[in-house]
Amino acid sequence: MPHPPTPRHRARPALLAALLLALLVPAAAGCGRPGSPPVKGPTAADLPSYPVARDFSLPDSPTWTAAKRRGRLVIGVKEDQPYLGERDPATGTYRGFDIEIATMLAAALGFPEHAVTFRTVASANRETALQNGQIDLYVGTYTINAKRKQQIGFAGPYYLAGQSLLVRSDEHDIRGPQDLAGKRVCSVAGSTAYQRIRAQYPKAVLVAYDSYSVCVDNLLTYQVDAVTTDDAILLGYAAKVPDQLKVVGEPFSKEPYGIGMRRGDDALRFALDDALAAAERNGTWRKAYEATLGVSGMPPPTPPPIDRYPAT
Repeated sequence: MPHPPTPRHRARPALLAALLLALLVPAAAGCGRPGSPPVKGPTAADLPSYPVARDFSLPDSPTWTAAKRRGRLVIGVKEDQPYLGERDPATGTYRGFDIEIATMLAAALGFPEHAVTFRTVASANRETALQNGQIDLYVGTYTINAKRKQQIGFAGPYYLAGQSLLVRSDEHDIRGPQDLAGKRVCSVAGSTAYQRIRAQYPKAVLVAYDSYSVCVDNLLTYQVDAVTTDDAILLGYAAKVPDQLKVVGEPFSKEPYGIGMRRGDDALRFALDDALAAAERNGTWRKAYEATLGVSGMPPPTPPPIDRYPAT
């Protein structure tokens, strides 16, 4: 069931996910100070607004045409990634850099906030959800690669991340992927991070779940030794509880984040590429970053070049 749309700019500050509240339990918080971890994130005043394109039309795009007839653009996102894609369990409001990118691009396509529905879709189900028309777009730390391009289309990329490792603050033996032999390493099933560890570091003991929040919960409770995915995601978790978690080593991959859509809808892909390029030029992209992912302490990077690959 999709979550009903909610006004993202008027929600109260997000409550921490259940996994971080586990820190209040003595067994899980033995190495940290007592009390609730800090709540961080964008306030309503910090978030930029995006002008909605007037009289926009894209009749050559079957996805846009269907959404226009429906009166609503449905965008798949993540709900458990701090500062990127996070859902407030109390209000149902989504927030984060990916959510801002999605809202920004929806406005460029002529859809105001009230005509956008965000729907949580697990990593393993993204391609199927796009191919079956359950969602129109997917904006959620979605790495562009050649294999996925055979199944779906990608606009962007809008951000360049790199795979890294999240460990507990009291962990001193893991400094990079070369130290993972015999260690229990958690990632999301089907993710590029999971596949890379399996292929390149086969002595690691892989543990897979449907969400990174479960991985982090298991890390906090000493059931796994490390969590691996993109550094942007891991830095968000570490920033929530800096006395409990840390990111170690240098990134060991390049992960260009793109906007997923049905393969062959080139009119939509090119329109999104144009809108993204415009947002990067006029400073809107930077404002969205600073209000969300930038809160974790990462300065705004230079956006990666847009991959305007030929029509499919």
